[in-house]
Amino acid sequence: MLTLFRALSRCPLWFLHGTGAVLGWLTYWASPTYRRRFADNVRQAGIPVADARPAIAAAGRMVAELPFLWLRPAAEPIRPSLSWEGEGLIIEALRGGRGVVFLTPHMGSFEVTAQAVAQRYAAEFGPITVLYRPARKAALRAVMDESRARPGVATAPATLAGVRLMIRALRRGEAVGLLPDQVPPEGMGVWVPFFGQPAYTMTLAARLVQQTGAVPLLIWGERLPRGAGYTVRVSALGETLPAVDPTQAESAAVINRAMERLIRQCPQQYLWGYNRYKTPRSAD
Repeated sequence: MLTLFRALSRCPLWFLHGTGAVLGWLTYWASPTYRRRFADNVRQAGIPVADARPAIAAAGRMVAELPFLWLRPAAEPIRPSLSWEGEGLIIEALRGGRGVVFLTPHMGSFEVTAQAVAQRYAAEFGPITVLYRPARKAALRAVMDESRARPGVATAPATLAGVRLMIRALRRGEAVGLLPDQVPPEGMGVWVPFFGQPAYTMTLAARLVQQTGAVPLLIWGERLPRGAGYTVRVSALGETLPAVDPTQAESAAVINRAMERLIRQCPQQYLWGYNRYKTPRSAD
């Protein structure tokens, strides 16, 4: 698989996105479970079907672009285009020395956001530390391990040791990134509404902010049409997290509402097939 990924990483982005769109639709029609979950999640969110339908192709593009994002030469910038919206929020936070907690939903190219931040700010403000869960399949794990070694990007496993790495990074005034709409292991979240239905939601995102005084920012990478590149969009959380929250339920609900607002901005690129309402797996 690593050899295949290396070969695909040399393909132009327009080709990968075009191929991915076809694969996205093939996967959709081949899997009744996927189609049912996609429709259920769209309906639960109250999103018009016509607005969500382009997300079928977008899911395929997300997979097809991974070789380009993971295995292109480390020193090569993201091409053909990378633009920014709202980056003043990042500069203000990092220059204030408070550290930044970047929150990214399963929307657009969430892989590109960490690389874009590293490419833009790591030289001056230090690396961005990204929370990740190692792949279960050995072949994919080898690809992921190689891809993570990129300039300005540090990684933290989804373990207690990884959480400590992120806290230390924030206390140094650096940035960290995670996907707060990812279902955490049992015991690491709380049940709070997401688009009106209880969803097991991580408490880590809010705790990182509360324990370090870091600035929470929303960030996502919009995939531009016809492989033209990406626009990284940055915005404020929109609500203030409670300073003290023993159960973390209120804090998790604040972050879920922020994710909902962001997803409604571009339902065409949200991963509606993600099993957001599943029962969490055991932490063992």
